[in-house]
Amino acid sequence: MSMMKNMVQWFDDRYPLTKVWNEHLAQYYAPKNFNFWYFMGSLGMLVLVNQILTGVWLAMMYKPDAELAFGSVEYIMRDVDWGWLIRYLHSTGASAFFIVIYLHMYRGLIYGSYRKPRELLWIIGVIIYVLMMATAFMGYLLPWGQMSYWGAQVIINLFSAVPVVGEELGVWIRGDYVVSDATLNRFFALHFLLPFLLAAIVFVHIVALHKVGSNNPDGIEIKKGPKGNKWSDTAPADGIPFHPYYSVKDIAGVAGFLFLFAAVVFFAPEMGGYFIEHPNFEPANPLKTPEHIAPVWYFTPFYAILRAVPSMAGSAFPGVLAMGASIVLFFFLPWLDRSPVKSIRYKGLIVKSAIGIFVVVFIVLGWLGTQPATELLTFLAQVCTFLYFAFFLLMPIYSKMDKTKPVPERVTK
Repeated sequence: MSMMKNMVQWFDDRYPLTKVWNEHLAQYYAPKNFNFWYFMGSLGMLVLVNQILTGVWLAMMYKPDAELAFGSVEYIMRDVDWGWLIRYLHSTGASAFFIVIYLHMYRGLIYGSYRKPRELLWIIGVIIYVLMMATAFMGYLLPWGQMSYWGAQVIINLFSAVPVVGEELGVWIRGDYVVSDATLNRFFALHFLLPFLLAAIVFVHIVALHKVGSNNPDGIEIKKGPKGNKWSDTAPADGIPFHPYYSVKDIAGVAGFLFLFAAVVFFAPEMGGYFIEHPNFEPANPLKTPEHIAPVWYFTPFYAILRAVPSMAGSAFPGVLAMGASIVLFFFLPWLDRSPVKSIRYKGLIVKSAIGIFVVVFIVLGWLGTQPATELLTFLAQVCTFLYFAFFLLMPIYSKMDKTKPVPERVTK
């Protein structure tokens, strides 16, 4: 014990080891009423670590060459010891990452985690989401299968719809006039780099969280509550140390998540074509277009919005603009919500109904993005797109009109 104390002291004299431990774990006081929804942040970090570790390993075997890329993935799957497992951990991890983050964002939405003083925290979180989408899109091309190739072709061509600079922008992104070896090389380089940038932004996100403190299901600031409890005279009465109470709880959440994650990896890694599309088991063929081109499932709500907006003078720019706006609106959520309360627990029927409709619309748009664009389904996508934007743009009105319940002075269970 004496040797251990001396070693810790040696580190503390050269690096604030104990200070960091206390500020961010042992003496970081979190609200005592966290529930299931508060697992998602730690699970997101777990999946990010999985993606980085498996991605680095796959990069050792992968060949970013248009002639060799598909074959190198098959080599990893068939000939490298446990290569199939690492590849499926990575591909399933990508979908798991988005599932966890979508649930994390939903929790922020229902409990008002974007409201003052957490506006910057929310904005950093949306930046993380955008970086995730960019990283996933670039990784989507790397297997160089049929859907990877043609999906990337379609998405990159959307940038060509931007007025004036569109054509040059498309060439700049591709590095060529079509998706080619140059595109594959630059996407591989960026796909390898962006996860480390993502990890850095996640660190900033955590620092911002610990500056303003965690929100809770009641939406009450525990720092403003009565002081003094059994841990410290200066700690909030409605707060408990993150370690060991929530660190142990998060470990239980991780165990449950890993059971589900392993079940998918070992028994349904393609998830019926939603996680890995069937055409992606065929090598890319620039001369043969798949019967139906659609992005992977976590992009499909925005792809459905893109297709729902009619072209103007033969240009897809209005759809591209709508797709971009559907993501940008998340940045403005802290200022669109005018409700006097934060948590859905104390909001009225109007806001609860709006959130419920928004969730259903988002899921339906996700499904529509995987389907062929028939006349009926396009009309349904247009209705859902209208409701999607109405949720954000009308929020200053209906959130202010909503009848709210009294908020308790102290957090409840």
